[in-house]
Amino acid sequence: MTEVESGLLVFIVLLIATGFGVLVRPLLPEEHKAHETVQLIQLVIGMLVTFAALVLGLMTASAKTSFDTVANDFRAYAADLIQLDFKLRDYGPDAADARSMLRAYTAEAIATTWPQETPPPGDYYRKNVPHDPQNLENPRLGRLLDQAESQIRGLNPPDAFHRTLATDVLDQFTVVSKARWKLIEESHSSLSDPFFLTLTFWLAIIFLSFGLIAPRNALALVTITLGALSIASAIYGIVDLDTPFTGPITVPSQPMRDALAHLLS
Repeated sequence: MTEVESGLLVFIVLLIATGFGVLVRPLLPEEHKAHETVQLIQLVIGMLVTFAALVLGLMTASAKTSFDTVANDFRAYAADLIQLDFKLRDYGPDAADARSMLRAYTAEAIATTWPQETPPPGDYYRKNVPHDPQNLENPRLGRLLDQAESQIRGLNPPDAFHRTLATDVLDQFTVVSKARWKLIEESHSSLSDPFFLTLTFWLAIIFLSFGLIAPRNALALVTITLGALSIASAIYGIVDLDTPFTGPITVPSQPMRDALAHLLS
């Protein structure tokens, strides 16, 4: 479910719950409208509102932390790619093919991870590549790295200096590979669908109660509608932060573009 679909679903459910409460209220017996009953409903609503607000706050904090973690890991990943290229450059002309594959990998990673942005210049394969923005595991990118690793392992160091460099390059490649898989796993949404539905159910109960006890005038209905819209926008923001490569709030591509600029220099 996308960010817009999640927010729209919550908004519609809350409006339906409110409308149901407004329609049912005239049908209730008079004893159900007594002052004591209204006070009890208000007490339960207050409890649910407090709990829902706490859960929404925790979800927002968790989604923001997850988003910041992915953004920071991308910066670290870009630095790892630069370090790997530096070591390949130090090795000399024999590592030119591996450096070329690393540049192609970085350019294509930018183009496929951020397809809504202007792709980096260069001759690399990016057309008709299936892309799931919530899943960074691109088979072609994996094969590019595998080919680069094969090139690195195929190096024949002529002396002790180059043997040391070859070992350092392989160690750095292992760091890059681990960082890539970490980012692949972090790209998945951590928001549980059952928990999301449960929270929506709590909110629906709250707005159903609003419909039961709210005065039947335009101002009250507009206020409830604005409240539903505010809650839906909060859900939209949480889901958007929890999916760091979709929606208007995405992890910036600038660190990877900076890495590509270093690789091309």
